[in-house]
Amino acid sequence: MRLTIQANGFVLTEALRAYTEQRLSMALGWAGEHMHKLAVSLSDINGPRGGIDKRCKIQVQLGGGAEVVIEDTEADLYVAIDRAASRADRAVVRRVERRRVFSHTRAAGTAAGPDADLTGHRAKPDRSTMEHG
Repeated sequence: MRLTIQANGFVLTEALRAYTEQRLSMALGWAGEHMHKLAVSLSDINGPRGGIDKRCKIQVQLGGGAEVVIEDTEADLYVAIDRAASRADRAVVRRVERRRVFSHTRAAGTAAGPDADLTGHRAKPDRSTMEHG
């Protein structure tokens, strides 16, 4: 996986870079085999005027061309990084789980299983072959 961190509107300090890498590692470290690229863009929208203007944008490129993009804007850049990392984790979990469920259902034929008909309903047992007793 390739990680890039970019700062717009301020200088990216080594401490901020290390914090961002650590927070993303904690949030998305489990997904390393699913991610091809992880890009983080940190920006100060209003510059020295202040306000709720520190933005963290996380882009996760997953296998199969899927992409997850999360943005969070806060007054404190560290809070924006924390919230965006947590949200990215939840979004990647959902995307990976959807893909996993989809691949299992395709392998089994339908969502209801291999003995289901095309409508997804399970076939009823044939009473003539059932044992009585």
